[in-house]
Amino acid sequence: MLDNKPFQLVQATPFIHHVKQQNPLVHCITNDVVQNFTANVLLAIGASPAMIIAKQEVESFVAIADSLLINIGTINSSTAKSMLLATTQALQTQTPWVLDPVAVGGALDYRTEIVRQLLSLKPTVIRGNASEILVLNGENGSSKGPDGQNSTTSAVHAAKALAQKYQTIVAMTGDIDYITNGNILYSITGGDIALTKVTGTGCALSAMVAAFIANSPDPLSATASACFMMKKAGQRANKQQGLGTFAVSLLDQLSLFNSLHQ
Repeated sequence: MLDNKPFQLVQATPFIHHVKQQNPLVHCITNDVVQNFTANVLLAIGASPAMIIAKQEVESFVAIADSLLINIGTINSSTAKSMLLATTQALQTQTPWVLDPVAVGGALDYRTEIVRQLLSLKPTVIRGNASEILVLNGENGSSKGPDGQNSTTSAVHAAKALAQKYQTIVAMTGDIDYITNGNILYSITGGDIALTKVTGTGCALSAMVAAFIANSPDPLSATASACFMMKKAGQRANKQQGLGTFAVSLLDQLSLFNSLHQ
């Protein structure tokens, strides 16, 4: 069992500032439900989003992007082709990329096979819930569509094993976030249950991770910093007037994070 190291604001702050200063261009091939929210989250943290999905364009765009997000939420044969082309190019150009294996496993054999192919193309980070991480590690995960039913604490062993097997970073998010490269394990507590009630927060977090690992010499700490920022922004967002206000307030908190918490 890895030693659990709580990740702190003092560790996250340099990476939060780095994103603001670098304004990384994040190439997002993500699901149809969350594109607008994801773009707004990236803008709020100081990154530049681009939603380029045509198979005729993805390879050339990966070559100029600072990082790439692959989210399989609403995958179809066309977007699957684009994802495989983009990640193959990312491997050649050494462009860091994030895999979000939404709803992998269960009876969804098509997306599970595509994820297996994507894993062979060496993602820099895998960001998922505990159920998804368990499935990728060859175990049984319990989920309701894209929503995992397993606790992250119960799947730490799977996150570690997955990171070691694919020589990658695993960011497993939920009640407690765990981020590991198989040798070091960071944990992040806090957040708010409202983050699970607004569509796209997890998917947008994967895009944040892509922004944070862009041009970063320490992708493990960069990944943990993105998770820390989202959890703390969710904790501080206004929930008093309902989930609509919370979603907007979350964007506010992300955009104000640097100036409020230096």
